[in-house]
Amino acid sequence: MESKHSRSAAPGRVAGLVAVCLAGLACFAGSASAKPLLRSHGDALKIKKHLNANQSSNWFGYNQGTLEKGNTLFNSVTGDWTVPSATQHTSGQAESSSDWIGIGGGCIDAGCTLGDPTLIQTGTEQDVDASGKASYSAWWEIIPVPSVAISNFPVSPGDHMHAAISEIVPNSNVWTITLQDVTKGTSFSTTVPYVSTHATAEWIEETPTEIGTGGVGLAALPNLSNPSFTKGTVNGANANLQSSEAIQLIDSNGSVIGTPSAPNSTRDGFSACTWATSC
Repeated sequence: MESKHSRSAAPGRVAGLVAVCLAGLACFAGSASAKPLLRSHGDALKIKKHLNANQSSNWFGYNQGTLEKGNTLFNSVTGDWTVPSATQHTSGQAESSSDWIGIGGGCIDAGCTLGDPTLIQTGTEQDVDASGKASYSAWWEIIPVPSVAISNFPVSPGDHMHAAISEIVPNSNVWTITLQDVTKGTSFSTTVPYVSTHATAEWIEETPTEIGTGGVGLAALPNLSNPSFTKGTVNGANANLQSSEAIQLIDSNGSVIGTPSAPNSTRDGFSACTWATSC
């Protein structure tokens, strides 16, 4: 299967979302039209169930869903991370990664059998071109539209980032997206209307979807210093991450190439390890 002040979903709303997903109608987002040099960071959670671990071909990190959380819906999410250093994993190959927080787009149940068609997110990107030169940037996105680069917002490896996505008024579907570079003392914020299911929240390291003249495909994963996510919250409270919410990244052969650590002692963060089966 391919795969965003606390309140609870009305039974009819959750039942309706489940019915749509079970029917296979738009449970996961489609890709945008092919254009050169565009990226989608949350195109879809592409999930595979393997023994007791949820595994994905494009995400790894932590995901919380409304059914797992007793029909709680998500009006806000926050998280901090350190921008990782990127180096080339395969000689001569362009490689890309991103770190972000979001609402929507993930698994709405603990077994990761049902997905969410909406996603609003913001984060940083760490790329390496074919010559091995690294570059860093910041962005925000509401799918299915490709990501929007944040201009005049330089990002460097080692920078401490803080991100927040919050609904101005519950049920309004008007959202404020904020990204701060705590190290540099810079900040970006925008307010946008966006109809969300409010059904998932996540803290993710990703290989973004690349949209170019040759079609659409997932970026290759570079080597990354292991970024630590911290200060994760949902609906204004500690995220209280659980090991069952972890997602591993796998390659086209099904081998694990990215894995999150267990939750930290305060259960509001974790480390993300690339090209590793444990963290």
